[in-house]
Amino acid sequence: MKTLEAIQAEIKALGDVDLFGTKKEVNCLPEIMKDSEHILYLTSGLMDGTTWLIVCTEERIILLDKGMFFGMKQTEMSLDKINSISYNKGLLLGSIEIWHGGARMIIENCTKESVKPFVDAVNNAIENRKTRSSEANVQKAVQNGSSTIDIADQLERLISMVEKGFLSQEEFETQKQKLLNS
Repeated sequence: MKTLEAIQAEIKALGDVDLFGTKKEVNCLPEIMKDSEHILYLTSGLMDGTTWLIVCTEERIILLDKGMFFGMKQTEMSLDKINSISYNKGLLLGSIEIWHGGARMIIENCTKESVKPFVDAVNNAIENRKTRSSEANVQKAVQNGSSTIDIADQLERLISMVEKGFLSQEEFETQKQKLLNS
């Protein structure tokens, strides 16, 4: 479990972020975040008339609203499930709009300086997840392809051995079937 000090250090490293009215929510992050997760960006805003902390990690977006005396509301979305994210800036404040599945969430009254960096952090995290997934698929294909290449190389060697007279045609067919069935 991450410590509050570690989380506060991550927040401090982000520079000037908007945490207006979310000290209670920040204090709850150690219970919610995984050890492997890191905060990419965070901000605060209003949703359903209450102040929420919105956190972007490499895996998900976490929305927290801790009650004044008791209770806590937590919503989270896997980055894989986010269809789109956008922001609007007004004269003083901005808003963030997240589409996931068929639902839409609007977080209003964010500082206008925080909406673009938050949306950029989410988009970069989504892109990084896609890149990692693609690289894993390519790696699997390369591994599968290398076994095909090994079989082709071995077949070429067997043909060469037949041509040189080291194997009969019957022995070649037997070895070929063993290779193709493996």
